[in-house]
Amino acid sequence: MNVATVDVAIVGGGLVGASLAIALEPLGLRVALVESVAAQATSQPSFDDRTTALGNGTRRIFESLGLWPGIAPHAAPIRRIHVSDAGRFGFARLAAEEQGIEAFGYVVTNRAIGAALRERLAGLSGLDQRMPVRVTAVQPVEQSLELVLDSGEPRLRARLVVAADGANSVVRTASGLEAGVEDYGQVAIVAHLRASQPGDGTAFERFTPHGPIAVLPLRDGGFGVIWTLTPAAAERALALDDAAYLEELQQAFGWRAGRFVHVGQRSAYPLRLTRAAQTTAARTVLIGNAAQALHPVAGQGFNLGLRDAATLAELLAEKLAGPPTARGADDEAARFDCGAAELLAEFARRRQADRDGVTRFTDGLVKLFGDERPGFGALRDLGLLLFDLSPTAKSALSRISWGFAGRTPRLARGVGVQP
Repeated sequence: MNVATVDVAIVGGGLVGASLAIALEPLGLRVALVESVAAQATSQPSFDDRTTALGNGTRRIFESLGLWPGIAPHAAPIRRIHVSDAGRFGFARLAAEEQGIEAFGYVVTNRAIGAALRERLAGLSGLDQRMPVRVTAVQPVEQSLELVLDSGEPRLRARLVVAADGANSVVRTASGLEAGVEDYGQVAIVAHLRASQPGDGTAFERFTPHGPIAVLPLRDGGFGVIWTLTPAAAERALALDDAAYLEELQQAFGWRAGRFVHVGQRSAYPLRLTRAAQTTAARTVLIGNAAQALHPVAGQGFNLGLRDAATLAELLAEKLAGPPTARGADDEAARFDCGAAELLAEFARRRQADRDGVTRFTDGLVKLFGDERPGFGALRDLGLLLFDLSPTAKSALSRISWGFAGRTPRLARGVGVQP
């Protein structure tokens, strides 16, 4: 049987999987990247026109990987954040200047991030890229896992398989790792729009009875909007013409960003919390949405997934730099076993606090602002106002852009992962 052998096989070439492939390049490992969409396909769902808010830790990771120069020209800094509760008195404001930082983060379209990733991937001559190819089965074979591929491709045998293939991960299912799914009963309508006044670096998060509305500044002066609605309301909103859509969005959001005058193409995405009970199995590790797919409120999902990738790259570098195992200095298979159980256990340990904290934070926000029990809204808004008056609370929230808890990956500290 025709089989290619690698150290690490990454299944999923979206934002997180591609970033991991680039992070592993200095380690000299044999790496394969398997993706079901062709390398330059405009239909790549991970590289579409949705906007992503990159935290400061994510910016630093991209700087460490040499990717930020290609992303920065397309990035709009978030210099202020305004949070409000529609129909109520509660609000909170944060300013980056007051926290002694340039920005809380940067808003970039996934298409711009994807272009920088693709350009870098094209220059990695040692990377075995299988695109477009799907994994149809995963089988344990001789201290490795073997990926069965479609399209008549040779099988891949890897000491470690990384599942970066999204919330409906094929690898996660094949590994026997269970994932809990909670349907929020919401749909996010995503679009770019223009207003009567250009964005000034303020990101708005407005909570409504149907769900949050995020209005994020874009580099060209426009806004990226994520409007969360019930499924029935979302279906109706998608059917509206542009003028009617803008009018209803304006009524729901208000006038803080000016009058909405133009909207581009609209796309809809059902919102669910998907969370694997465990992130590792035999020679398998889950990262990004394969491990946890979050509600977009507060924009934490991609940042959390990228820290997964950065931590895994750091651990593999440590493995390569470590002393020979008890099996002997000349035993390459022992020294460079990327799928060793102790390495995967350490990955799960390092990521647990950050993963648990961010998941609770985003899920809690959705449920806190969706609770319409009598009197609860007034208490919630009082909390917002108290937060607005507390420099300590604002400082703590601003630090989330570096990670919620636990050990900060070396790449997020501006330190490389050379073995």
